[in-house]
Amino acid sequence: MMKDFMISFSLDDSKYFTAVRLAVGGVCAAADLDIDATEDFKVSVTESCLILKNCGFGGAQIILHTSDGVVAEVCGEDAGQLCEGENEFSLALISALVSSCEIEKSGDAIKKVVLKV
Repeated sequence: MMKDFMISFSLDDSKYFTAVRLAVGGVCAAADLDIDATEDFKVSVTESCLILKNCGFGGAQIILHTSDGVVAEVCGEDAGQLCEGENEFSLALISALVSSCEIEKSGDAIKKVVLKV
C-alpha cells in the first residue's frame, strides 16, 4: 500500500529547509531506510529545492511516497521569471547520492525533480 506525505512551503525563507529535512528524515525512518541513505536523501531533497529556487520558483511542494523504498517528487510552485539557473553542482551531487533522479523542465528551467532511494 502506497503512503504519501506532502509538504508545501516557501523557498524564500531558508528556515523552512530545516523543517523539510526533519520531515524527510521522519518519512525515511518510517520506511526503515538506514541512516546513511536517509542523510543522502535529505541532502538530495534540499538540493532539489535549491534548484527550483535558482530557476525562479517562490515555493515548492514535496510529495514523499513510501511504497517501494522512498520517492520524492519536488515540484516548483509560485513561478516568477523562470530561468535555467546554475544547477550543475547540485545535479552532480544528487546523481551521486540517489539511485534515480528524473528532471522535468519548462523551457530551460527545471520545474520538477523526482528522486528515488
